[in-house]
Amino acid sequence: MDIKQQIDLANQEAVSRLIQGDPVLADIAPAGQVIPGLQGRMILHAGPPIPWSAMCGAMRGALIGITLFEGWASSVAEAEALLASGEVSLEPNHHHQAVGPMAGTISPSLPVFVVENRAFGNRAFCRNVEGMQQFGDYSEKALAGLRFWRDVAAPAMAAAVHQAGGISLKPIITQALQMGDELHNRHSASSSLFANALAIPMIQASVPQPQLLQTLGYMIGHNLLFLGLAMAAGKAIADPARDIACSTVVTAMCRNGTEFGIRVSGLGDEWFTAPAPKVDGLYVPGYREEDAGLDMGDSAITETVGWGGFVLGGAPGILTLVGGTAEQALAYTREMAHITVTRHPHYLMPAFDFEGAPLGIDIRKVVQTGITPIIDTAIAHRESGHPKIGGGLVRAPLACFKKALARFGQKYVS
Repeated sequence: MDIKQQIDLANQEAVSRLIQGDPVLADIAPAGQVIPGLQGRMILHAGPPIPWSAMCGAMRGALIGITLFEGWASSVAEAEALLASGEVSLEPNHHHQAVGPMAGTISPSLPVFVVENRAFGNRAFCRNVEGMQQFGDYSEKALAGLRFWRDVAAPAMAAAVHQAGGISLKPIITQALQMGDELHNRHSASSSLFANALAIPMIQASVPQPQLLQTLGYMIGHNLLFLGLAMAAGKAIADPARDIACSTVVTAMCRNGTEFGIRVSGLGDEWFTAPAPKVDGLYVPGYREEDAGLDMGDSAITETVGWGGFVLGGAPGILTLVGGTAEQALAYTREMAHITVTRHPHYLMPAFDFEGAPLGIDIRKVVQTGITPIIDTAIAHRESGHPKIGGGLVRAPLACFKKALARFGQKYVS
């Protein structure tokens, strides 16, 4: 076979593995107990590798917050000094089978969702989603939210998951897409479906009433509850498609507020990076465009497996948060079909006569067309100490894909 035939066969294998993915929530547990290699004073973060000295304000703020949460420091100044000293190891989530929203900080005591891909037996992990610490806010209110998750909500939800014998996520994802979610910034349907699935098992698990009522209130009032589950599911689905020789399918997209990075199936663990782009979006009252930092987070794993911006045309409700028109949303989804290998046979969009979501980003098609993936995202402040300031849309930088394609040519064609 010539190289083109080899690539086509490899890409068919990659998307076949993506389609077979069967994510199941198996547990909710402290990260240090379940994430491989997360030991001692280590914090995982979003995006490709980056040292403390090069981190943006929001990433630094989130690391300060999680350091205070762990009790490794008793003040902001002490936390900054500790992080700058190198005594705390800082590593990307993706190097540990994990993903995290915005700054994506995961530390040993923080409970994470444990999602198993039953089709392949691999696991992936994601922390809870909230609107403060993960954006760089290290206030007492932000830390209290993490403590509530650790001490109240996560143990109650874990008891329900154990009682139910695991929660299958694929049916929730499938139904939510048909109810107007895009599974990145809009989780109105998926969060409700998940809360429904957990409510009765939580009662059956004999969770004490005060904790039960607090946790039910947390789930009902958390519109982005399912985002952490979608991210862990996306990572669990994407990882089996890694390391397929000759495949040009993207297996990860992420950003750390300084750089945007991608990984490609046939190129293993190598990162291809470019400067992180600025988000085009809408702002919380009191904040303006000049306050915004650059794009950040591991949440583009959702677009990597065909959700988020790739199904934007089926989720027009999200436009109230990210801006744009319904026609533009439809156009984005049609556009993504030009840079992908196939369509998903299970994740269907009513607005497109139940066509499947575009699936399998092909670096060749991105470079040939100049069309880059569209991503739904939130906006963090350029300085530390702030909560979420907005949301919007962003394009992955073309330079990442050009670098990856050049490296692919060196490895397989030269």
